Amino acid sequence: MRAWPLLLLWGLLGGAAAGGAGRPFAHRTLLDPDGEYWLSWGPRGGRLAFRLEVRTAGYVGFGFSPTGAMAAADIVVGGVAHGRPYLQDYFTNANRELKKDSQQDYHLEYAMENSTHTVIEFTRELHTCDENDRTLTESTMRVIWAYHHEDVGEAGPKYHDSNRGTKSLRLLNPEKPDVLSATTPYFDLVNQDVPIPNKGTTYWCQMFKIPVFQEKHHVVKVEPVIQRGHESLVHHILLYQCGSSFNDSVLDYGHECYHPNMPDAFLTCETVIFAWAIGGEGFSYPPHVGLSLGTPLDPHYVLLEVHYDNPTYKEGLIDNSGLRLFHTTDIRKYDAGVIEAGLWVSLFHTIPPGMPEFRSEGHCTLECLDEGDNLITECRYNTKDRGRMTWGGLSTRNEMCLSYLLYYPRINLTRCASIPDIMEQLQFIGVKEIYRPVTTWPFIIKSPKQYKNLSFMDAMNKFKWTKEEGLSFNKLVLSLPVNVRCSKTDNAEWSIQGMTALPPDIARPYKAEPLVCGTSPSSSLHRDVPLKLLVALMVLGSTPGSWHLWS
Repeated sequence: MRAWPLLLLWGLLGGAAAGGAGRPFAHRTLLDPDGEYWLSWGPRGGRLAFRLEVRTAGYVGFGFSPTGAMAAADIVVGGVAHGRPYLQDYFTNANRELKKDSQQDYHLEYAMENSTHTVIEFTRELHTCDENDRTLTESTMRVIWAYHHEDVGEAGPKYHDSNRGTKSLRLLNPEKPDVLSATTPYFDLVNQDVPIPNKGTTYWCQMFKIPVFQEKHHVVKVEPVIQRGHESLVHHILLYQCGSSFNDSVLDYGHECYHPNMPDAFLTCETVIFAWAIGGEGFSYPPHVGLSLGTPLDPHYVLLEVHYDNPTYKEGLIDNSGLRLFHTTDIRKYDAGVIEAGLWVSLFHTIPPGMPEFRSEGHCTLECLDEGDNLITECRYNTKDRGRMTWGGLSTRNEMCLSYLLYYPRINLTRCASIPDIMEQLQFIGVKEIYRPVTTWPFIIKSPKQYKNLSFMDAMNKFKWTKEEGLSFNKLVLSLPVNVRCSKTDNAEWSIQGMTALPPDIARPYKAEPLVCGTSPSSSLHRDVPLKLLVALMVLGSTPGSWHLWS
């Protein structure tokens, strides 16, 4: 590892400095695969503080982008030139033109430079009321970074060439002190030398056997184990509970998920017990809650599903990433559970092009919850840069609208999702009839003439989508009957499998708290319900989105 300890930098190598340093940061991550650029961050006096440690004697750039690209980004550039520290607030427009911000909202706290590294500390309000700044929220943010061997001159920063990148991070992760003892036992569920194909999206599945315990244990913390250099390759990880009537031969091989030749044993693994996505860190359960292991109802075999995102089709990648589970015999009061809620991952989840905002909803109805209540997972998408339809699916060019809700106490419900009726979506674009019986996928349109013999995907793409048509289509989709499916922990489905229901009337819609300059946007559930929500994680595709819950 080539990043140097700060004590060595500050104490032995000297250099120009401004302000003070040494205060701790709650989070730290490597942004580039070569160990050249480290980011630390954490709260400080109502603001968010950052530290950049970069192997360069020139400028250092850092910022926030809606897509991970340079367009419409909020950027800060700093360094030490001729013994003087500097920090400048910039932004880019839709054409990626870099402009200095008239309202400078980044405040330099410390800067130093030596023969190899530049270190900069600065703070910023979460919401600055500057239209050129991006609000820092509890959602996953796409940070961008760059550096150059020369400092900023009168003409501004020189182009950084290949010294740049992006990473998804949750900057406002809850602050939870790590109370685990250094002797807390753990076990790893990690892949062993998985070859990653040179294609954009790969889901890899591997079965593991949980250690045999003679008494009940509680998992108290789960953290990702990501192979160094693969921080951007590993997009998300799901851990499923599987059937228990196997022998250990199922442990001998992994396989690409959702593949026709996938082992039958993998099909029994439907109950999600943990979920992690890029931008997340380790998760500690509250002191009165744990994930149960060791009882007859608990998992004996689990399936680790890792989504690898390889957009540049790199060859020769070998991965050894997974999860680490810390456990204890000091049993807590409640068992934790996970509910997968939202939209079925399906081509029937349709999003038109050219939309500044399009809203999708997945419904978990009271028939599934047995609590006289509903869960709605809402996702908002921006497709202004797309000329064709976006479809629900597994790749990062497709979309998912799923939330994984960690809650307590555990109930016998693992999946609860819906999908709107596809035929009424097609009627919107003028489709009158499809070929029946359906023998091909995607199915084929019979009439009218302009769509005859087209797949329903081709027909949706042929339709001339305007913003007004998209808004009308969105209003329709949100009002359509939905097909609901819910599954129990033992993989049995409720008797209402395939039930059609209307979206519920919302008595008290979620309203975001108004943004106040210098404060953090917050979110909460608006009533006390029997099931306590610990955390919700949404697995997204490629377009920006957000989710809300109503109860």
